[in-house]
Amino acid sequence: MAQRVGIIGFGQTYHRSHRDDVNGVELINEAVRAALEDAGLTIDDIDAVVIGNMDHFEAVNYVDTWSVDGSGAWMKPLIKLTTGGTTGSTLGIAGYHHAASGLFDVVLVIGWEKNSESDTTGAIITCSDPIFDRFSFSGALPGLAVEASAYIKRYGIKEEDAARVAVRDRAHGANNPYAQLQTPVTIEEVMQSPMLSWPIKLLDICPRSDGAAAVIFAGERKARQLCSQPAWVHYTAVRHSHTYFGDVDYTRLHTLEAAVQELYHHMGIKEPLKELDVVELYQPYSFAGLKWIEAMGLCKPGESPRLIWDGVTDMGGELPFNPSGGVICTNCIGATGLLRIGEAALQVMDRAIGRQVPDVNLALATGFGGAYWSDLMLLGKKPW
Repeated sequence: MAQRVGIIGFGQTYHRSHRDDVNGVELINEAVRAALEDAGLTIDDIDAVVIGNMDHFEAVNYVDTWSVDGSGAWMKPLIKLTTGGTTGSTLGIAGYHHAASGLFDVVLVIGWEKNSESDTTGAIITCSDPIFDRFSFSGALPGLAVEASAYIKRYGIKEEDAARVAVRDRAHGANNPYAQLQTPVTIEEVMQSPMLSWPIKLLDICPRSDGAAAVIFAGERKARQLCSQPAWVHYTAVRHSHTYFGDVDYTRLHTLEAAVQELYHHMGIKEPLKELDVVELYQPYSFAGLKWIEAMGLCKPGESPRLIWDGVTDMGGELPFNPSGGVICTNCIGATGLLRIGEAALQVMDRAIGRQVPDVNLALATGFGGAYWSDLMLLGKKPW
C-alpha cells in the first residue's frame, strides 16, 4: 500500500579534492555511518539500499556489488542507478519511491564519487556525438560556456552579475564544515581569476570533489516512530527531455521550467519567491545562478541580477539559496544531487548547524546533468 514518506537521517563525508585517506568502500561507509548515527539506527533497521555514482567516469562499474562491505547492503534488496550529473537526485527520488510503494519501510540511499581518480572531461567527450556535438561540447566546461555566452547575448547579462553568485555561495560555504571550499571570495577576485573558457573563469566554476552522502527515507509510520521532525517529501518531478547537446536551447533551461511548473501546479504554489523558504540549487557554475532562477519562475528572463545584487537569495534574504555553499563549493558528482536533498532536509528539520535558515516550512532541492536534465524534490515540515 502506498504511504507518505519522510527523510529521517542524513550523513555526509568531509569533502576534499583528494580523499587519499580512504578507498571507495571506506568513503561510502563514512557517509552511511553518519546517516545511521543521525537517525539513531543500525544497519539492521534498513530494509533496502539504493546506491550510485558516475561509474563510467571512473571506469569502475558494479559499485552495488563491490561496495557491500561499506554500504551494509549484505543480504538486503539493493539497486544501483546512474543518470549522469543527475545521479544524486535520481537516487533520492528512487529512494522515496521505494518507501512510498509500501514495499519497504526504511530505505538507505547512497551517492558517492572520487573525482580525484576519474577523468570527467574525457568521459563527457566520449559520450557526446562525434559529429553533431563534440565540436562544441568537448567536456563540461565548454558546454557550460556555450550556455553562458548565449545567455549573455540574449539578455545583456554582465560577468560581474555571475561573479556575485559565486561570492554568495562561497560566503555560505564558509559556514559549512563539510564543504570542500570554505574560503569567501570577492567580486574582484572572481573577475581576476584565470579565464577557462569565456566567459567562465576559475572562480565561476565548481571544484572536483571526493565525497559521499547518505539519506534515509522512511514510510510514515516508521518516520513518526523514529524521528521527532522528519522532512516530509511533498513532490518530485523529473525532466530528462533531451538526447543530444545540440538539441538544447542554451538561452533557457526548458527542463527546469517544465519540472517546476508541474510541481507548482500540483502543490498550488502561485508565488514561489514568497512561498518557498529555502532552495538548494544544483548549480555547477555561477551563470546558472542567474539563468536558472529565472527558469524557476522567480523573476522574468533577464531580471535575475537584480535579485542577486539586492541580496534576495543571500542568507537573511527573502529566499536563501544554497546555505550549504552548494555545488560551487562541493561537487562529488554522484553525491551532489543527494547532498542538495540532504541539506534541504536539514533545513526543514532545523538541524543545519551554522547554516540554518529560520522558520523553514518548504525547501526545494534540484538536480542537474546530462543534456541539461533537471530533477526536483520538495520537502516540507508537515506531511502532504
